[in-house]
Amino acid sequence: MKRLFLTFLLMAALLVGASAQKYVVLSVTGKVTVENDGGRKHDLRLREELGLLSVINLPYKAQVELLNEQEKKKITLKAPGKTSLANMLGDRQNTVMDLTIEYLTYLKDRVRSNGEMTSRRYSDPATVTREVAVAKDPFHAQFDKFRQEAHAKYEKFRQEAIRKYAEFVRKAWAEFGAEPPRPKPHEKEVKPVVIPEEEQEKLDLKPIQGVPVKIEGEPIVMPDIKPQPKPIQPIKEQEQETVEYVDFTLFGTPLRVRFNGKEQFQLDDLSENTIADVYEQLASADFNNTIRDCLEIRVRHQLSDWAYMNLLEALSKACFSTPNEATLLMAYLAQQSGYRIRLATSGDRLYMLYATEHMIYGRGYYTLNGTDFYVYGEDADHLKICEVNYPEEQSMSLFIPQPMLLAEERTSARELKSRRYADMDVTADVNKNLLDFYEHYPTSMIGNDLMSRWAMYANVPFDANISNTLVAQLRKKISGLNELDAMERLLNWVQTAFVYEYDDKVWGGDRAFFPEETLYYPYCDCEDRSILLSRLVRDLLGLKCVLIYYPGHLAMAVRFNSDAVQGDYVVLGNERYIVCDPTYIGARVGMTMPGMDNQTAKAILLQ
Repeated sequence: MKRLFLTFLLMAALLVGASAQKYVVLSVTGKVTVENDGGRKHDLRLREELGLLSVINLPYKAQVELLNEQEKKKITLKAPGKTSLANMLGDRQNTVMDLTIEYLTYLKDRVRSNGEMTSRRYSDPATVTREVAVAKDPFHAQFDKFRQEAHAKYEKFRQEAIRKYAEFVRKAWAEFGAEPPRPKPHEKEVKPVVIPEEEQEKLDLKPIQGVPVKIEGEPIVMPDIKPQPKPIQPIKEQEQETVEYVDFTLFGTPLRVRFNGKEQFQLDDLSENTIADVYEQLASADFNNTIRDCLEIRVRHQLSDWAYMNLLEALSKACFSTPNEATLLMAYLAQQSGYRIRLATSGDRLYMLYATEHMIYGRGYYTLNGTDFYVYGEDADHLKICEVNYPEEQSMSLFIPQPMLLAEERTSARELKSRRYADMDVTADVNKNLLDFYEHYPTSMIGNDLMSRWAMYANVPFDANISNTLVAQLRKKISGLNELDAMERLLNWVQTAFVYEYDDKVWGGDRAFFPEETLYYPYCDCEDRSILLSRLVRDLLGLKCVLIYYPGHLAMAVRFNSDAVQGDYVVLGNERYIVCDPTYIGARVGMTMPGMDNQTAKAILLQ
């Protein structure tokens, strides 16, 4: 009884400590409301103190910054919805930053004095048009003066860089022929094996005698994802007497960016001097707000580099109906955003080339000073290319590190049911706008390693809606089960809820699926199933996974916390991963598909 009482006191103390945590509002973007203990709703105010039980209503594209002084953290809330602050802190879309003592002191000064704090509102869901600042004390007025002088210096530096670039554009062009496209590797796919149902029933009675899978070489580890490119210097907001906008859509998502009449230009021809003259015109600060809006959309919608390129293309085509002007604007915006691009011409067409460390299949490319460049849009076999570098430019990444926030257009719900476990019956619908993005995603690999291609698909996080619907349904289905039993159900669900078909027959060639695509399209193959299952295992069970590649076949393996789980396995370092093959229909955890047991395989670790 005494121990129970002490436990109760400890839990009560922890709850009191948690409730004592205070989160001070540093900034608000959009119309955000809050309900505190009394249930009264009001607009969220700057410097307001929130507790974990405060219920926040965060509209789509709104954002709130909070300061937790006790834990020295700054929290950014951007996941839309209405829930308690405690729940929001657990959402992966929201971010937490550990603060240095100096930065914490600065933020505390802002909160406790009349330091600058801002509240932003929208004229539409995409673009911030006004900032309202509270009064500043003399120290902050002095700091603002210093900051304005620094901004002026930054702007001068950037404009000088653009002008120098324009001067090189007048003379640094050379003729190049494209390298032939790298074809997608093609090999005969292994036919799936189906265990007869009468044999499946006997499997539970037979202990699995696990044998090691022969692994060729060291496991492949994907490189860390670098931060996205950024401008060489901060781009200052440009004051405008009248604000003009361009409206456009990106994968079904309505967007608005500032673009005024002063930003219009015309290419009378594609001579070096004409392009350079227009580029010098682009150095004007008139383009600042356009670049700032694009970069803000990249952050707010969590766009990958490839999605950002699609954004710049859609915007440029909305600004100019003529292709050459649109291409030059896109190239300028990409370059000023920090990306490594090149201009090129062929006949009466202007092209933009982009650099990437990924090797893209099926596309011709140009190697310039050891870096591969690809033509954005349609291929061109021969180009006259301007080889000029821009300061601190960075190659584009094809990784998709976080779920993008696109407008919702849900597909019809699809019922997906396990044959062996009747209760493993769930429904899934997918965001069509996300499928449209995946449709145009370039297939690539890193470091000439074929398996990195599949890891890039498998490491992409689920769309938030899938996490909140399908994943939530499956979590309920396996709740209370141990790791092995939960894994058996997930494995059989992927084995039997989907119809197998070869890519050559369905698509006319090899095509890997992102997890959401497997949930939508009527057919899938071994690589699609392994990618989907590995994503589910990591999200639902929190277990480490590897993909295992045999010639013509892709399976996966799981690192269970318990060494009691038996079956065929892969040893990587000091860890044992148990084979789980979603294409060996009816097989249990630990069973290798016939024909693969005498093969040497490769393994790649997933994030």
